[in-house]
Amino acid sequence: MEGMIKRNWEYVCDHNKENAKILGEENVDPRCEDSENKFDFSVMSYNILSQDLLEDNSHLYRHCRRPVLHWSFRFPNILKEIKHFDADVLCLQEVQEDHYGKEIRPSLESLGYHCEYKMRTGRKPDGCAICFKHSKFSLLSVNPVEFYRRDIPLLDRDNIGLVLLLQPKMPCAASPAICVANTHLLYNPRRGDIKLTQLAMLLAEISSVAHQRDGSFCPIVMCGDFNSVPGSPLYSFIKEGRLNYEGLAIGKVSGQEQSSRGQRILSIPIWPPNLGISQNCVYEVQQVPKVETSDGDLTQTQLEKTEVLVTAEKLSSSLQHHFSLSSVYSHYFPDTGIPEVTTCHSRSAITVDYIFYSAEKEDVAGHPGAVALAGGLKLLARLSLLTEEDLWTVNGLPNENNSSDHLPLLAKFRLEL
Repeated sequence: MEGMIKRNWEYVCDHNKENAKILGEENVDPRCEDSENKFDFSVMSYNILSQDLLEDNSHLYRHCRRPVLHWSFRFPNILKEIKHFDADVLCLQEVQEDHYGKEIRPSLESLGYHCEYKMRTGRKPDGCAICFKHSKFSLLSVNPVEFYRRDIPLLDRDNIGLVLLLQPKMPCAASPAICVANTHLLYNPRRGDIKLTQLAMLLAEISSVAHQRDGSFCPIVMCGDFNSVPGSPLYSFIKEGRLNYEGLAIGKVSGQEQSSRGQRILSIPIWPPNLGISQNCVYEVQQVPKVETSDGDLTQTQLEKTEVLVTAEKLSSSLQHHFSLSSVYSHYFPDTGIPEVTTCHSRSAITVDYIFYSAEKEDVAGHPGAVALAGGLKLLARLSLLTEEDLWTVNGLPNENNSSDHLPLLAKFRLEL
């Protein structure tokens, strides 16, 4: 049996202080003292490695002993990890449909989870799942996102996203809903144009789901395998809310390879207008109503306005989104500068998996273009990641104890009202 590497909880702030003070109030329900103005919950993001994809890419697992690659060995290990960490929300990628129906969903439901699943389009065998504890949340809405679009040649890949709106169950205070998104973007390192468009489609859906009646946005947690490395243009766009992509080679977007030899430059705009998503990554409303004359033609005024809108869209070489998103992980160990790793196999060991979350409301005010939040999230703790060297001491991934080629990411959050 191979050794097991221990991962520790890293506490980002002192959340154990007694910070709920009831001043001069009597006859208060004791449950409210710690819960009236806050809601703590944990999130796991985990690419569990579809068995079909494992077998189709066996060259990535030449370092592994054959028995540890069998699903009959892997699933009990994966389930053991999920039970051990006991997260309130699970965002799972590469969830194979047949395994989901027969084993994964029934097992998770027996642990108190409600499960939602979106399979990839086409004939792909896997998809994404979001599962949450009945005891912590109620389900408000389920919003799948299909990135494949038959009418848009750029979007010919079968990746998907899934966005849930969850209502925290709080005994003593009303709270805003929480928007949880999960995705697995295209792998191909040389197709950054597709990845950025898929990301824009996910952000547009998040914006639609998280939007509240008063114009603010509820807190957001966005998880997944983004197939992009820290510091890459795609990663920076998520965190900074802006990307000027003029002159950027499509293979540079995700940072997975350094050579831009023979690569074309991102077109302006990246995606065609008929996608219906603006450069601000929101669904476009009908900016100009179609007013018809008696003979069925658009009026001259309407034609002029439409032409101006199209021209402005074509000139834009900047993407924006209006969320202030932070990464749970820092991606480098502070003492050594050595990169953290979320995936490791025979070909590479890098970070491509993330948990992003809405910054606390006091932080949003200083973020250019950020929208107002109805409550904000504070990161309390994260489960430490490992270095590539650490992982090779246990023969990389998968191994006897870790049954995916990705590590699970875990975070503990507090919603403060």
